Amino acid sequence: MSAPTPRRGTLGTADIAFFVISAAAPLTVMAGVAPIALMLGGIGAPVGYLLAGITLAIFAVGFTTMSRHVRSGGAFYAYITRGLGRPLGISASLLAMLGYNGMEIGVYGLLGSATADTVQSMGGIDVPWLPIALAGLLVVWYGGFRSIDFGAKLLGVLLVAETGILVLLAGGVLLDGGATGISFASFAPAHIFVPGMAAVLACAFAAFTGFESTVIYRREAKDPDRGVPRATYIAVAFLGLFYSFVVWAVIQAFGDGKVVEAAATDPGGMFFAAITTYVGPWAADLMHLLIITSILASLLAFHNAINRYGLALAEEGVLPPAFGRLHPRHRSPHVAGAAQIALGAVVVIAFAAAGADPYAQLLLWVNTPGMIALMALQLLAALAVPLYFRSVTHSEGALRTVVAPIVAAVLLASALGLVVYNVDLFSGASTGVNVVLVAVVPAVFLAGLVLAHRLRRTRPEVYAGFAAEPDEAPHPAEPVRSSTTTV
Repeated sequence: MSAPTPRRGTLGTADIAFFVISAAAPLTVMAGVAPIALMLGGIGAPVGYLLAGITLAIFAVGFTTMSRHVRSGGAFYAYITRGLGRPLGISASLLAMLGYNGMEIGVYGLLGSATADTVQSMGGIDVPWLPIALAGLLVVWYGGFRSIDFGAKLLGVLLVAETGILVLLAGGVLLDGGATGISFASFAPAHIFVPGMAAVLACAFAAFTGFESTVIYRREAKDPDRGVPRATYIAVAFLGLFYSFVVWAVIQAFGDGKVVEAAATDPGGMFFAAITTYVGPWAADLMHLLIITSILASLLAFHNAINRYGLALAEEGVLPPAFGRLHPRHRSPHVAGAAQIALGAVVVIAFAAAGADPYAQLLLWVNTPGMIALMALQLLAALAVPLYFRSVTHSEGALRTVVAPIVAAVLLASALGLVVYNVDLFSGASTGVNVVLVAVVPAVFLAGLVLAHRLRRTRPEVYAGFAAEPDEAPHPAEPVRSSTTTV
């Protein structure tokens, strides 16, 4: 009996888009982070989200072009290996595991604190955050354990719900005419070119985290050559336009002259106050509940991405072979999933045992290095694209293989610098803690270089085959197409 393989030909373009947009958690990002962007950057904040979306769309041009030539399940690290060499590719694989685990595990603190706050505000009952976080670990484990199409359907429903409540808020504000009438002053140069825009851009880039994980699902896509690029562009376009629209609508809810004061006075309650005023108290209660499902959707999306990185690294021989086992019925990487849940439980319990705050410490301190690691991976992937296409014969256009990746690399390096410079906005920690949080990323990268050297010396066959193209033929249901398309 042959070993089970990933469930090929399962995910359509919409399914992949659901995974990556859900990872970004639009409702949580808007209600939790957008008020900070408004407080720091003023009413020009909607433009910051548009600029971040444009930058990442430029990055996606080269990124998705390369996806037609690289079929490895390793995604980021496979691209970086092809363009920048195996040592940097192996370092990138560790950065990816740090990035996705950091982005996912810290969010259990948010799940615990947000759920406890909702139960207290709606029922007057105090519930400790730890049991909620542990229950969340079980729910996420089950979602990842089941087949990939189960996760796609679940995330699709949750995503529609969380975006729907934001559309309801924006519709209520615009139909009512806002606090002082509808204004487009947010898009005037006088409100865009302000010192606080740097902080807005840092918040905006962080809000797109996870959009690049479309390529991880290549092996399970119905038509990977078309579906993966389309899902990437859909995710970037949707997030950029939707974030900008929602932030602009909330500005209308308070008025150009009052919105910054409102954000500074009560950043956590700003969106709830707006929807209470323009839609009704019932909508605020619903928004509280949907934030919980938004967090769960984000957790499940990142969990699925981590499991597939674990599966790919086991197939490379870097992780133990057990991590590469697939469930015989669901064909999910269930061993890698169980290990990821166990790691999450250890971190969550350790923070709880230390008496840490679930939001200010578990969420922010664990998320921050994860976000920086993923942005560093995007930068490395952008640099890898032109170098890869210099080394192979192809008929892709220079716009896709040279111009767009270089422009993206410059913009992403600037964005990464902004985030590191403003890291206290995301961590809320002291200077000493921030130094440690930022230093984790280069430390893991250097550890990857050491690992690469060791593999080359002690396991040369693993090193030589790292990020190699898989032997498997395309799925019979997939159209077999040329990997070279001219722009």
